[in-house]
Amino acid sequence: MNDSEVGAGDTPRRPLALVVDDEPSLVELVRLGLSYEGFDVIAATDGDEALRQVRERSPDVVILDIMLPSLDGFSVCHQIRQHRDVPLIMLTARDGVEDRVRGLNLGADDYLAKPFRFEELLARVRAVLRRKMPTFGTMIQHGDLRLNVDTREAYRAGRLLALTPREFDLLRLLLEHPGQVFSKETILNRVWGYDFVGDPNLVEVHISALRGKLQDQPPLLIRTLRGVGYRFTRTT
Repeated sequence: MNDSEVGAGDTPRRPLALVVDDEPSLVELVRLGLSYEGFDVIAATDGDEALRQVRERSPDVVILDIMLPSLDGFSVCHQIRQHRDVPLIMLTARDGVEDRVRGLNLGADDYLAKPFRFEELLARVRAVLRRKMPTFGTMIQHGDLRLNVDTREAYRAGRLLALTPREFDLLRLLLEHPGQVFSKETILNRVWGYDFVGDPNLVEVHISALRGKLQDQPPLLIRTLRGVGYRFTRTT
């Protein structure tokens, strides 16, 4: 059984990301963003520490800045590739073609110039994980509820659920973060987009519709915390 196809009642292992950069603010931004998206995150501020973390923790993906104290990112990438085939994305403030070519020739899977938007980094992380780990992100399952992320199909007890795109995205958000409480505003930002302007009560309408399609009877899968938000409760 692989990490993305888990048995009933099991919780999928969160992929581990190593962020290597000597800018604390950038590391914290990426750490918070990836943690929110279902990753465990470790960090290193120099090349030697990065290599140690790779040896000891075996991350699923490495996000590696080129400009580092001690060993630079090119040297770190080269040494990682001597022993590991971990997905690796290089970051740099320099956007020259020569740097991109050098990094890719050393074995980097992708390359992203600073400054960047977190959404683009996240998309690239997911893309390299899918290329290196074909089953990554394919299936999310808790109890008798199963989501196929690639086909955007949802099943409960083997029954295909007729979900709208918004309902699928809403269920996926809750299912990927079991136990975490999401406010209406957060759900609007994550599902409808940060530029959406509308009534937060729209979330309540979609939650109600989703519960109906799930035939969500007590004890509820999707719990309401009055005045706080909603959370997904794991089945047993």
